[in-house]
Amino acid sequence: MADSLILEVHDLVVNVLTGIYSQETHLPQPLKISISATLDMADHYAPDTPLKASKNYMTLKEAATHLPEGVHFTLIEAVADHIIDRLFADDVRINHISVKIVKLAIAEDGEAIGITMSRDRK
Repeated sequence: MADSLILEVHDLVVNVLTGIYSQETHLPQPLKISISATLDMADHYAPDTPLKASKNYMTLKEAATHLPEGVHFTLIEAVADHIIDRLFADDVRINHISVKIVKLAIAEDGEAIGITMSRDRK
């Protein structure tokens, strides 16, 4: 197994225009988004290793929180796909991404209802 570095951002709450039911299609709804991105790892990380040897994890947060304005994503799968495409385009060192999305508005007893989409770079 090759060495790898996994950058993670978990439990971001983002209001997104998404849904198929009439009560969902006109107002943004809260989604809890978590992202893991796998990169090739450097041979060693010394205390003075510069950021360019890794990746700024804030780009993961930005991919989830800066979605296209005014766009209605019918499915949350499309939200995850958009995030994955953006991150792959942003950095060629990323070789795998996993995005988990939980629809907070439909939870009745604290359950987590949603999807996880994972993709390897093609």
